[in-house]
Amino acid sequence: MTLVSGKAGVGFNQWVNDRKVGKFNGHLRDNDFERKTIENERERGRIVSVSDKVRKVLWARSGNMCAFCRKELVVDASDRNNESVVGDECHIVSGRPAGPRYDPSVTTNSIDSEENLLLLCRVHHKLVDDQPETYTLEALRDMKASHEKWVRYKLAEEVIIKPVKISRVKTQIPRSLRRLSSGKDVADLISGADTASFDYDELKTPEEVEAVGGFLQAAEDYGDLSGDSEAYYLVQARTNLAMLLKDLEERGFRAYGVRETQQITGGVQSVPSDWFHVVIRVVRIFDAG
Repeated sequence: MTLVSGKAGVGFNQWVNDRKVGKFNGHLRDNDFERKTIENERERGRIVSVSDKVRKVLWARSGNMCAFCRKELVVDASDRNNESVVGDECHIVSGRPAGPRYDPSVTTNSIDSEENLLLLCRVHHKLVDDQPETYTLEALRDMKASHEKWVRYKLAEEVIIKPVKISRVKTQIPRSLRRLSSGKDVADLISGADTASFDYDELKTPEEVEAVGGFLQAAEDYGDLSGDSEAYYLVQARTNLAMLLKDLEERGFRAYGVRETQQITGGVQSVPSDWFHVVIRVVRIFDAG
């Protein structure tokens, strides 16, 4: 497979140009032999000449990635240097009789066509040319087609952000609420919840409003701080919940609660995830007055 890198024709063309002036490792060689070699190559139409249009089409269809390993083939610039191109435009069918996968039936115009070019990193370029019996003409054509199809698919993908939806799961709907008899019960229930809802029986006096409202607010606050607060503050908050709960019961109320596992879908996540919703209800048991 003939390497084409940089300007069109660099590679074999450079080899030809060097030999036009008799250069080879800094020594003069037989110009007649070199001239004959060049003429033979020209007669065969094997001097590499990939047009800018073909090059642009190849890089665009390949997505700037190696068709073998799919690594990007342009390395970003550093503070001191410009970008580096680490990819090769490789011939599937070589234009040289001694080249890999050479086929004399392939026409001159087809050698440098986009259909006969494969974009590879330099490691895999060498690999496929060193092992032409493994990486046959058919194998490389399949690789090219598969890679370019994959690039088209990736470019055509649209990220559709669906509306966020929280749904109840039939098997997770609780049948009843349980009594909350300690500060720990309330803390364990509300800790880690995503959302919470609160309900209470009709209140008759400002003192009841203060007691019920204070308890429910403390429960909500604990849910907000329980995730990343220090242990000292969590202990204080639990103790406060216990005191407020005791005050409620002395006023003729009881607190009940339940945690329900719901399901959230949509947004940027591709799969549903659990959503924990807590319900706390304060119920009047007797009239303390």
